[in-house]
Amino acid sequence: MARTGILFLVSGPSGSGKSTLCRRLAKDGEAEFSISCTTRQPRFGETHGREYYFLSTEEFIAKAEAGDFLEHALVHGNHYGTLRSEVIGRLAAGIDVVMDIDVQGAAQVRSCDDESIHIALVDLFVMPPDEEELARRLNGRGTDSAEVIELRLLNAIDEMRHWPEYCYRLVSATHEEDYCQFKALLVGERLKVARLKA
Repeated sequence: MARTGILFLVSGPSGSGKSTLCRRLAKDGEAEFSISCTTRQPRFGETHGREYYFLSTEEFIAKAEAGDFLEHALVHGNHYGTLRSEVIGRLAAGIDVVMDIDVQGAAQVRSCDDESIHIALVDLFVMPPDEEELARRLNGRGTDSAEVIELRLLNAIDEMRHWPEYCYRLVSATHEEDYCQFKALLVGERLKVARLKA
């Protein structure tokens, strides 16, 4: 029986493991990844159209003014946003979409006036067990300067205060344990009668 797609909205601080979970779900063919736009510079190994659509600030602002974004926000001094075209059509076709999104963007998606978004939405907050583990993960990446890590840690502590706004919370353990719970949530949501098309 056909069903509508699920919008699996995933938030969490830098270093929580949310991006790894989202990309693995997409790689396993369980959902399609919604690629966000950003004005930040690509990190080593990142490619336009794979990790992000890398835009200039002018390009980003033009898209925002045209109403092209489902949500957008300024995070760590850079703009991030999700194109409506990355989400709406897939949901109508019964395709599950996973979004790696910050707490500001998540709040905008929840307040969106599109009924199909509200029907599809499943939101999850992924967080580390404590601040010490978060600091260890951020330092272990080796991709950011000490100043950037300090800023991300401060922002992460603030972000973690938002977990009660979500329907689900995952406290990160190992990669495998996290992924098993992450995937199980999506599978469970697929069984909802409300998602089935008559």
